Amino acid sequence: MDRIAAWLHEKNPGLDGPIAADEDLIEARLIDSMDFLEFVDLLEELSGTTIDLQEVTIDDFRTLDNVRKRFLAACP
Repeated sequence: MDRIAAWLHEKNPGLDGPIAADEDLIEARLIDSMDFLEFVDLLEELSGTTIDLQEVTIDDFRTLDNVRKRFLAACP
């Protein structure tokens, strides 16, 4: 999750402090449509799997907690 938080901070230089696990990343505009595919690429790299966008919903990406549960639960 550290790499994801670092990526979010890199994309949002004005963001100070930690990102809460339940913060809505989309509503807070921490991920926008321009960055979404790059975010998916990062998750694929971290999880070692391919994400089929036909099999996920926007809610899978909405919070750090959802991301962890959906994509990184099997990661050490």
